[in-house]
Amino acid sequence: MSQKHACFILFDANTKRIFRQLCRIHRSMATSKPAAIKFIFITLLIDIMGWGLIIPVMPDLIAKLKNIPVNEGSPYGAWLISVYAITQFLFAPVIGNLSDKYGRRPVLLFSLLGFGIDYLFLALAPNYELLFIGRIIAGITGASFTTASAYIADISTEETRAKNFGMIGAAFGVGFIIGPALGGLLAEWGIRAPFYAAAILCLLNCLYGYFVLPESLSLENRRAFHWKRANPFGALQFLKKNPAIGGLAISFFLIYLAAQAVQANWNFFTIYRFQWSNGMVGISLAVVGLLVGLVQAGLTRVINPRLGNEKSIYIGLFLYSFGLFLFAFAWEGWMMFVFLVPYCLGGIAGPALQSILAGHVPPNEQGELQGTLTSLMSLTTIIGPPIMNYLFYYFTSNKAPVHFPGISFLLGSVFMLLSVWIFWKVLTREKKMVRVPR
Repeated sequence: MSQKHACFILFDANTKRIFRQLCRIHRSMATSKPAAIKFIFITLLIDIMGWGLIIPVMPDLIAKLKNIPVNEGSPYGAWLISVYAITQFLFAPVIGNLSDKYGRRPVLLFSLLGFGIDYLFLALAPNYELLFIGRIIAGITGASFTTASAYIADISTEETRAKNFGMIGAAFGVGFIIGPALGGLLAEWGIRAPFYAAAILCLLNCLYGYFVLPESLSLENRRAFHWKRANPFGALQFLKKNPAIGGLAISFFLIYLAAQAVQANWNFFTIYRFQWSNGMVGISLAVVGLLVGLVQAGLTRVINPRLGNEKSIYIGLFLYSFGLFLFAFAWEGWMMFVFLVPYCLGGIAGPALQSILAGHVPPNEQGELQGTLTSLMSLTTIIGPPIMNYLFYYFTSNKAPVHFPGISFLLGSVFMLLSVWIFWKVLTREKKMVRVPR
């Protein structure tokens, strides 16, 4: 026997042995609930981190691919956000219903694989059109939050449900702090480096999940797929059935629409206005994540019970509006960090408004209410970025009557004040209706 032939036999034997070991590991870990919980947390964390990784470099990448200045690239960045939100809005109910038929495990692994392919698309894209296609792929497959939430519900008991669902908020907070900071640092290795990092994270987690993630949905609990139940507009029908919350829902919608001035335009604005590097953009967004986490996880639990929901909403929305107004007129980069304080403190308004909304519907409709609010948030992500980024582009172009890069923040400030007015009108009318005549 030749030495070459012997090497092939040895390689084949080793391969089979390794494969058998991996299968044994798969079978032993598939029954491990802690391993599954850990995987779900990592999946959610990577979901948030992945987009955070590429936010700092996206303006420069678009400008390079289109051969245009950063401010002219902002509308193109807006459409990347919107097309992802549109496909998420349309396909998340479909993917969720597919997980009810085929199980959570294949859908979660498919989602991670889709994200990995998307980030490779973005990393290798020679033109903007492939960036666009990549975001469509991610929107179609990216139902990890929906399916992961269903997975948690499947495996949780009454005692562990709140703790396990708390992972979602924790993953969001940690991911939005680590992602942008790491993305800014990786950008020092090249503008494409964060995309490769995001792709590697997703694909490694997909491989990890293949060996550790058991199926959570038993065969007897599965159901047939029906297109009618996968209707993405179904949740919005809830507002027709509950006109009493219509005004409050509009107030809620305006808050999240105003927030798109920061979420969609922050990186373009700061790079253009203050010549920030990718690293500085990443650090600033990590600070945003940290402040939001501190307010949501700590301050709201102390302040909101003392102030009450109504005062928390008024104070929070005024702080939001004030912070956006300050952003609009900042002339030095360090001011943006200072002005983040009042803006992020405005976060006390959100939980209070959701609490008041919840108080307007019966207990057996709370899930439907939350689905409706999620749909409204999705709609703001669809229409908000084009509005905010096109305004920024126009008021930094030669066509504008005045040069005003902060116009999107100013519009967001106005939306917040309009939300305050609508909330005040609704509550004033309700108080008059319940007032007992003497």
